[in-house]
Amino acid sequence: MKPKLRAPTPEEEEAIQRGIAADPDNPEWTGADFAAALPAAEVVPAVAAAHARRRARGPQKAPTKRLVSIRLDRDVLDALQASGRGWQVRVNEIVRRAVLGDKG
Repeated sequence: MKPKLRAPTPEEEEAIQRGIAADPDNPEWTGADFAAALPAAEVVPAVAAAHARRRARGPQKAPTKRLVSIRLDRDVLDALQASGRGWQVRVNEIVRRAVLGDKG
């Protein structure tokens, strides 16, 4: 379950801003800082490329699957995710067998 976010109280916001102002190694960025910033791929290309390889997914050979949203009981989802990588593929196989009677 995602934690609910709440806005900081005025006192908390003041403490946050004091902390930002007091940190000389990490000052708050100005518009000029953002304008002068370079993309990560230009600054650290190896790191950016490794990140892109991990997150990028190639196109489906034949786009046959559709993205859906489904609500599952927490214990069911926990068990599926605990089964490791590829759990969503296994869910598809379980549903296929249950609905279509396919064995494989």
